[in-house]
Amino acid sequence: MVHPKIMDVIEFDVCTACGACVSACPAGAITMGKAAEIRDPDNLELYSHGAAPNVCEGCLTCSRICPVVDGYLEDEFANVRSFLAAKSNIAGQDGGVTSAIARSLLRQGEIDCVVGITMNEKWETELVVFTDPEDVEKAKGTKYTYDSVLSILRDPFNQYEKIAVIGVPCQAHAARLISENVNDKIVLIVGLLCMESFHHDVMTEKIIPEIMGVNIEDVKKMDFGKGKFWAYTKDGEEHNVPISKIAPHARNPCHHCNDYTSVFADISVGSVGTPDGWNCVLIRTDAGEKYFKMVESELEFMEDPKPGMGLIEKLAKMKHDNNSAHYLEVCEKFSFEDGGFR
Repeated sequence: MVHPKIMDVIEFDVCTACGACVSACPAGAITMGKAAEIRDPDNLELYSHGAAPNVCEGCLTCSRICPVVDGYLEDEFANVRSFLAAKSNIAGQDGGVTSAIARSLLRQGEIDCVVGITMNEKWETELVVFTDPEDVEKAKGTKYTYDSVLSILRDPFNQYEKIAVIGVPCQAHAARLISENVNDKIVLIVGLLCMESFHHDVMTEKIIPEIMGVNIEDVKKMDFGKGKFWAYTKDGEEHNVPISKIAPHARNPCHHCNDYTSVFADISVGSVGTPDGWNCVLIRTDAGEKYFKMVESELEFMEDPKPGMGLIEKLAKMKHDNNSAHYLEVCEKFSFEDGGFR
């Protein structure tokens, strides 16, 4: 039986569940549940994608597009070309810049679709492929619960030529690997700043009701800031707890992640280093510069925002300091020599 490198990633519970392998596997041999799960070609009871028992073809595509196998960059700021603050007329988590970029590019016909996540009042997420620019606002706001964005790409790869992906660092990383190794239809990657994320049931059954004492259906916004995790309710109240109380409940792969700012994205967007109501924007690539220029007329800008890049760099260092040893420890267990830092 072929032993793809991602088998080690799954076995040692550091799979990010980004979903890239689900969409990229030419044999359709991989499925995604709460955690990633590979179908064993020697056990047909687990196989749900066809008729042939020899499912894995040994192409190892999955290993070429896995962000954990690829490893991390020591300096996630080396490719930042410009840093600024921006906001749009979309009422998003802060400045609504991510939604504004997607909406504008769809309107202009510069992209055919964008892959994103919507959320209902119970904070349940759903993966969506947006083709109508007026629907993009449905994905506004930060969720903090994880969903496997890239797992939905198989059909868009067959239907569209210019795809935009919006995702957290592991998803931006995997999208970059897909575009470089498998499919060049991903023309824009918008990465989100992310310290950690949570399984939906942990957020809705543990963190919000038990740790914060709030009904999940009363929450209209969640946020990290000033060393605390915040839940804003529909009655105008603000609830918070120290981040240290909820951090242990983050998904296990997040404790091994060493990318805070989505270093592999074309454009990175977050809510750090800028005043309230503004997004920080980091332009990283030629594609990032090209597409951002196309949407500038729909955004308002602030030059030299405060507290600025210093705070973003501080938080990135904090994430690296907390997680690098955990990641390297797992790398020692891998049966292959990839991974690590470069």
